[in-house]
Amino acid sequence: MTATLFDLTSKTALVTGASRGLGQQIALGLAAAGAKVICSSSKEHGCQATCQMIKERGGEAYDYAADLSNTDSVNALAAKALANHGGIDILVNVGGTIFRSPAVDYPYEQWQNVMKVNLDASFLLAQAVAPNMIKQGFGKIINIASMLSYSGGMTVPAYTASKHAVAGLTKALANEWAQHNIQVNAIAPGYFRTDNTQALQDDAARNSEIEKRIPAGRWGEAEDLIGSAIFLSSTASDYVNGHILAVDGGWLAR
Repeated sequence: MTATLFDLTSKTALVTGASRGLGQQIALGLAAAGAKVICSSSKEHGCQATCQMIKERGGEAYDYAADLSNTDSVNALAAKALANHGGIDILVNVGGTIFRSPAVDYPYEQWQNVMKVNLDASFLLAQAVAPNMIKQGFGKIINIASMLSYSGGMTVPAYTASKHAVAGLTKALANEWAQHNIQVNAIAPGYFRTDNTQALQDDAARNSEIEKRIPAGRWGEAEDLIGSAIFLSSTASDYVNGHILAVDGGWLAR
C-alpha cells in the first residue's frame, strides 16, 4: 500500500521551468514515479536534455516551449498540452524569474515582467487545467513559493511581492477547488543553488551568513525537492490542501 501511495503511473504532469535546476529535477522525479511529463521552458527545444534523460530511464516526456511573460503564449501552452494529451492531472508551476535593484530605482517594466512570469502564468495555467480536473474528479496543482513568501528581502521587491501572492493564490484556489478533489499546494524552497541565487552564492560574506543560518549547514540542491514534489503530486497528499511546504534545511525554524 505504501508504494502505491506515491505511484504516478498513468498520470500526466505539466512542469514549467523544466530545462534545468529545480524544474528539471522535479520533472525527473515525477517521471521516475511513473508520470508522463510535459516539460516546458522559454526556449524552443529548451527541455530536450531533460526529456532525453527521462526517456533514457524508461519514461515518457515531451518538450514544449512557452514564454511565461506572454499571456497568449501561456494560454497556447495549456491548449496544446490539453489537446495533445487529453488532460493534465498534475501541474507544477516552477518557471520563474528575478530582477535585483533597489526599490527606489526599480524599473516598472521589470516589475511587470516578474509578476507576469511568477504569478500571472501560474494562475493562467491553473485556470486552464482546472476544468478537466473538475470533470474527472481529481487533480494536483503545485506552485513554487519562496522564503520570500514569508519575509521581505532586499532589492527584490517584485520577486517578494510575487511570491507572497503565489502563497495567497495557492490558498485561494485550494478553497475553491478542494470540493472537486483537487489539491492546490505550494513548495517554498529555502536557499537552493540555482541561477536565481547565483549572486548570493558569489558574494562570499552573504554566502557565509546564509550557510550559518541554515541548521542543515548547507545550501539546498535541486534534488532535495524531488520527494516533496512526488508527495504533493500523489494520493499520499489527498488531504493536504492550501499548504505551503517549506523545504529549507530548517531556515524558518531558526
